[in-house]
Amino acid sequence: MTHLLVSGPVLLAAEQAQPVAGSGRLLTAALVGIVALVLLITRFSLHPFLALTIGSLLVAGVAGMSMGDAVEAFTDGFGSTAASVGTLIALGAMFGKLLADSGGADRLVDTIVSRSGPRTLPWAMAGVGALIGLPMFFEIGLVILMPVIFLVARRAQVSLIAVGIPALAGLSAMHGLVPPHPGPLAAIGILDADLGITLVLGVVVAVPVIVLAGPVFARLAARWVDVGPPALFESRVPAGAAAGAAGGTTDGTGSSTDSGSTDAGTGSGPAADGGPTRRPGFGAALATVLLPVVLMMGKAVGDISFAEGHPVRAALDFVGTPLVALLLSVLVAMGTLGAGSGMTRTGIMGSLERSLPAIAGIVLIVAAGGGFKQTLVDTGIGAMIAGWATGAGLSALLLGWLVAVAIRLATGSATVATVTAAGILVPLLPTLDPTQTSLLVLAIGAGSLFFSHVNDAGFWLVKEYFGLTVGQNIKTWSIMETVISVSGLVLVLLLDLVL
Repeated sequence: MTHLLVSGPVLLAAEQAQPVAGSGRLLTAALVGIVALVLLITRFSLHPFLALTIGSLLVAGVAGMSMGDAVEAFTDGFGSTAASVGTLIALGAMFGKLLADSGGADRLVDTIVSRSGPRTLPWAMAGVGALIGLPMFFEIGLVILMPVIFLVARRAQVSLIAVGIPALAGLSAMHGLVPPHPGPLAAIGILDADLGITLVLGVVVAVPVIVLAGPVFARLAARWVDVGPPALFESRVPAGAAAGAAGGTTDGTGSSTDSGSTDAGTGSGPAADGGPTRRPGFGAALATVLLPVVLMMGKAVGDISFAEGHPVRAALDFVGTPLVALLLSVLVAMGTLGAGSGMTRTGIMGSLERSLPAIAGIVLIVAAGGGFKQTLVDTGIGAMIAGWATGAGLSALLLGWLVAVAIRLATGSATVATVTAAGILVPLLPTLDPTQTSLLVLAIGAGSLFFSHVNDAGFWLVKEYFGLTVGQNIKTWSIMETVISVSGLVLVLLLDLVL
């Protein structure tokens, strides 16, 4: 989802874009483009990359934008999304593939499964998603958690939806409601809200929201859509090493299958293809998975604790940049997970190489989603809907949520929705106290997550990773996002009554 990774020029365009036609024509263009996109994919089985490209040009044409400007808008959105989200997906895929191939994901999964029963497993996955999502971009957290989600579902023999939705709920709720994510931080800066109050209230709202949209909703969603995990992150650990729980069990012959197991074919030494001969320890696997989290959290702490230009802040800003943090994590994983599992240099390089073909289509689809979104932004559809909402005589909190919802539905970007809605509501600040201002940030954040659909790159990211149809993705992912948004608003309004 292009939740967070929206470049500066895109945000600027969202703030300054003026409608290219009347409101009736723009609304028609948006509806025609989205309906055509859905039909091309569902009725005519056209690849989403082609459908998104055609849909983008169709929206621009109906809106009255010149074809030259339409192509420029699409390529700008495509390029900025590919440069930001695409690189992170590639690094995350390398990290995830190495985590899976080395047996590190197996080690983590075995520990989670061995300590969680069927009823508590979704709750554990929600907690993992929230922990990973606290300092991390949604896309990064998703690609890091994918092998764990798949292997937990495979090992526990439960629906992918039953454990995947809780993890996604944790990631998404933290993204929209809790700083140091760029969306909430941008709204805090624009509205001059208190960071400490917003952080505390954000956590208070996020916890019950994650419970409701995660484990609770997952029970329903798993009945609506029952799919098994795809083979994208199947482990290559030898059969003896992969079996058993974290503490080790025995196979049918009574032989130990703990992490010290060796290649099934030779009984000792490296696997024939340079693959793993044992599983890395739980501590090493956990520390490696949390490394990008710690690096990006360090950046957030540095931004708060040190003045701009301080050398410590500069260093933390560099290593905590998502691209650098993931790059460093991949390099560290080559040692802790690759060499730590007995993989040779050839085996490690082979694992990294095999990770890229599987996500090539995902990168193209996500980038095309960014192009489609940018076309909607440049036509002025987001600005038009924001103008409609501003004229309504509603409370500041409800108005902030509605404005963010409207822009989110029109553009597909949670960050654009957050920043634009915050800017629109600045004139209301004199009527709000510090607590209400922080609640306004959270109301806008909740609205920015409403009903992810076909113009959101995250919709396609989840769909492709989970192997769902468009309809199945709407029944699970899109409704989950809506539950987060609506329940978040309800909790914000309740807090406004008691604080």
